[in-house]
Amino acid sequence: MDVMRIPSEQLGRGSSIRVEILPTEYDVANDFARVMANTLRENNARGRPTCYILPVGPIRQYRRFARLCNVEGISCRDLVTVNMDEYLTDDLELVPMDHPMSFRGFMQREFFDLLDGEKTVRPENRIFPDPEDLGAVARKIEDVGGVDIAFGGIGITGHIAFNERPEPGEDADPEEFARSTTRVMPVARETVVVNCIFNGGDLESVPRWCVTVGMKEILEAREIHFYLDWPWQSAMVRRAVHGPVTPHFPASYLQRHPRCTITITEQVAALPGAVPK
Repeated sequence: MDVMRIPSEQLGRGSSIRVEILPTEYDVANDFARVMANTLRENNARGRPTCYILPVGPIRQYRRFARLCNVEGISCRDLVTVNMDEYLTDDLELVPMDHPMSFRGFMQREFFDLLDGEKTVRPENRIFPDPEDLGAVARKIEDVGGVDIAFGGIGITGHIAFNERPEPGEDADPEEFARSTTRVMPVARETVVVNCIFNGGDLESVPRWCVTVGMKEILEAREIHFYLDWPWQSAMVRRAVHGPVTPHFPASYLQRHPRCTITITEQVAALPGAVPK
């Protein structure tokens, strides 16, 4: 069966990936925040640190998570946040935090600054991949005993974090791709175009280089939770959940994980090109 024609009620059937369908993007964001809060609360009660790999995309969950922590008294002091990626300048240096597309700046504004003072994530636990020290992410993950949950979304090329597919005409060894670690990467042309939407359509403002965690760091997490809330991700979820596992669609590697859940909206669950009732 053509994976693009798999109806919503059959998504996840026969796949190792569990698919959850919620009504709207706001329900998806609320679920994302609640999963983060509940796992953090449970680990705090056990006296053990929590480590999350986190995306900037989706984005609505962080204000909700901060409010849950503040209102419900959940401390983030022992939370380790490993952000998936960050943009680089053409000189392969981190873009400034005041750059309109800086993920470090986004996390500061939309999460860290919103936590009550005594509950906030300690600065040393706010980890971003660094082009000057590509091994820092792996060392931090090892120090805290592994990643509890790798959260994320799926990009237009099927990329997760900035693990992009090979360029047309190029190939990649499937197992070597799965073992890829934190590294500097060019941003795919398609990703540049899509991401300029989030900066008012200013194509020239989107950096062409990035530093990203690898497939290995994501796939070695104890759990994986991905969230999709854009209508164009209807095709993405079908290829990720039911398509062949291939470097040409990196999200398909989520099928290799024994505890992976993808939560989507009803609009994403609808067949590509269909308008849900």
